[in-house]
Order: sequence, then structure tokens, then C-alpha cells
Amino acid sequence: MANLRLAMDAAFWDLNVSTPQSLVDGVARAVPGEPAPLDGARAGRTIRPLQLAFFHNAFPLGLTPSFCPTSRKELGSFAIQSLLFGPSFGDWWMGLIGQFRPRKLISAIKTELQNADEIDVAALKDVSPTPDTSLLFSIESGGEGKSWRRNRSKTTLIHKLENHDITFEAAWPGLFVDKNGNYWDVPISLSLDVASLVSDSGLRYRFGLHENAGYPRPFNSSVNDENIPPALMPGIYAKAAFSYEKRKDFWREKEKKQPARTFEKEPPWLASYDDRLKEPHASISGIIGGSSAVRFEGISRRNAAERAVGGVQNSTTSIKKNPFSADMFGSLCYTFQHGKFKDDFNDLTRLDARLDVSSVSAFIKGMSHLVSDTIRGPTERKVNPLASPRVTLILQQQVAGPIVFRVDSKFGFTSPSGKHSPQVEDIMYSLSYSLRLLRSGKILAWYSPKRKEAMYLVRFTDPYSGYGFIYI
Repeated sequence: MANLRLAMDAAFWDLNVSTPQSLVDGVARAVPGEPAPLDGARAGRTIRPLQLAFFHNAFPLGLTPSFCPTSRKELGSFAIQSLLFGPSFGDWWMGLIGQFRPRKLISAIKTELQNADEIDVAALKDVSPTPDTSLLFSIESGGEGKSWRRNRSKTTLIHKLENHDITFEAAWPGLFVDKNGNYWDVPISLSLDVASLVSDSGLRYRFGLHENAGYPRPFNSSVNDENIPPALMPGIYAKAAFSYEKRKDFWREKEKKQPARTFEKEPPWLASYDDRLKEPHASISGIIGGSSAVRFEGISRRNAAERAVGGVQNSTTSIKKNPFSADMFGSLCYTFQHGKFKDDFNDLTRLDARLDVSSVSAFIKGMSHLVSDTIRGPTERKVNPLASPRVTLILQQQVAGPIVFRVDSKFGFTSPSGKHSPQVEDIMYSLSYSLRLLRSGKILAWYSPKRKEAMYLVRFTDPYSGYGFIYI
């Protein structure tokens, strides 16, 4: 089933999106309050150094390729990553990642050998004080010629309770990606979230505190400062949200259970390649919920002065925001699956179609504008990106054996200019290799034409949340 909880998670700061732009953990956070990203773009919880350790035997010389654009074209988009070493000491684990760009290296060799020092280095330490607690420290530095760009540091504390997950994260700077695929660096980003686990009743809630300090800057892009998402501006935010989820099967072919007296286990080669895809079915599911937020002023007041250019203050900082906001959201999804994903050919075809309304208030206001434009004629007005509902289509098709081709696409009904017409907002292609012995593990390679990025991932089912992934 397509992820129904993206609408609620997108309102917070911990919706991680996979990206090769960050070397140390391979993720960037989606800008809260914007339309949710594609399901396939959501990052797992397997930290990047452990993924590269897994790839060490899968790629020649342990080198893992990735593809992402940079602000300097001479650096090239193609990069090679590798885990240089990863020693472990009991509950402690440490990793050092290296990355270099062949195009820059070859260019430097042609011109001057001493300029060929383009390399990225990232170090990470994973500490487990208790079986239910994980503490991560990471730092990343990158070289471009003879100059080194600003370091990126991050600390994450994850503690699992019986019915809740507590997450604290501090990043300086924090890396965010907006709905247009632009990346932003926030000098200091702090967050504390408490999220309930999915209950049998379908009720779920979460609350947290978040703070941004400092003025956001574009990362690896030439986007104007006027396009800074308002949610990234300095301030302290208190947020809370709840949701209720329900699912109904039209039909489902359940796996036959063996009698209790049968002691022989099913051979691995007769089991499904993925436990989550072993039952053909057709179902409909829905989620409805609400969220609220209170915004306080940030600790830094000199950003307004920094924004002033030539004595004229930028319009982004001059906008007065309502300190309190509340809204509702909802999603409706239809799922059809053919096949049990056991045979080597023609045993898996799956389609998920989901309708998302990220903001009920913006949707109602947008519908009133549509009716007004139909009766009285078109009127120029600022377009709210949350006013238009969005349709997400996910198609999965078995290619051969454990190999599955997947396409995630998202459609909107309002263009940035305000024209009401269907359009493709985002699309992502991926190819996965399911690891049958790990029940739901897979090696995944994806490509995003919108962000012009590609990378390899390792994913494992997370029993705590039902949609994330655990550490390996």
C-alpha cells in the first residue's frame, strides 16, 4: 500500500528524502508544509556508511557510483563513493567515507597535478548506550581545488519506547530540499519529535519542537534568495498532529498456513521474494487528520539586516506571519496487486493510486476561486501550492526473478501560473533487487529527472513504524 502517512510526516522536519548531495547520511529533509514528496524518494533509516559497507562486496573494489549536479560544472555530476574503513567496538561503530569526482580529477591531471585535490570526506560514529537507544555523530567536509567548503555536522539521538519513538536531531548546517528540487542550507537546525507507533485502531499522533537559527542559503544551485521557503526562516515552532487510518479489502488471496504439526519449514526458494508483496489483493484505504503549529521569534534578529540589499529590505522577511496555524489533511488510496512474487516471471504487477489533500482549508479556498473564475472570469492572484489536490501513481512490475522496475509519478491540477490543467509535477524511476533471505530487504537504484540525481540504496523493513527501515 502506498504510504498514507506522508501527509502528516511532511508537516514535520524529520521527513528524510534520499539524496547523494549529503555524503555522510545520504538524506536531506523535505521543507515542512509543502506538498509531500514521492514515496520512492523517502529515505530509509539505514545509515549511509552501513549501506556502503553492504555494497563493498557488490561493486568492484568496493566503489559505489552516484550522480548529482554541483554548482561548479567543471566538477561534473558523476561521483564515486567508498567506505574507507569501519571498525566496531562492542556497541560502538565508526565509519569513514571517501568520495571523488573523476571528471575533476582528470581535468586537474591534464592541467596541473597539484590541483587534483577534489575529494569529499565524511566520518560517522554510532553509539548504542542502551538496546533501545542509538546516538549518531557525523561530520562531512568537501574539497574543491585548493579550497574547502564549510563542514556539515549532525547529531541524532533515537530512543524507542514501548509505544513511542523519541528523536532529537541537531544539524549545522541542516540540509533541506523544497518541492522544486532546490537545496537549502540552514545554519542551525534543531528538532525534538515524539511519535506514536501505528496502533491497531489506526490512530496515530505526534508532537515536537523545532528551531531554525540563521539565514537560509541555497546549496549547489543558483536560485534567488526570494524563493526561500518561509518555513526555513528563523524561529521556534511547536507542532502537533494526529491521524486516523482505515483500510478495506475488496478481495485478498491470503497465504495458506501450514498445519501446526508440520515441522518442516518452507524452503527459501519457494517463499516470496518480499513478504510485503506475497498476497494478491485489491483494497482501498484512507487517512484523515489534523495538524497545528505555533511559531515564536528566532534567537537571531540580525537576519533582517542581512536581507537588506542597498537599503531595501527583501519581501521575504517583511511578510508578517500568523503565529498560530491549524489545518486538516486527508488521503485516499486504491491498491491492486497481481501475483505472489514467487515465480521468476510474470508474478508481480502492482498499482497504487493515491489522492492527497495536503490542506483542507487551502483546497476549499482554491475551489471557491475556481468557481469565481468560471462565473466572473479569470482573476490574477497568488497561487497556493497546497490548494490543488495531487494524485500519486506507483507502478511496480517484475522484470525477472527478484528484479522489479518501479515508477513513481505525481500529478497536480494547477500550474504555478494559476492555470487549471493536469500536469506532471514529479517522477522517479527505480530498479530493485529483492533479497529473499532477508524477507523484505532490497538493493535499490533510483533516478530522479527533476533533481537530476541517481544513487544506490539498501533498504530493510522497519518493524517499529511499518514504513521506514532499520539499521543493519
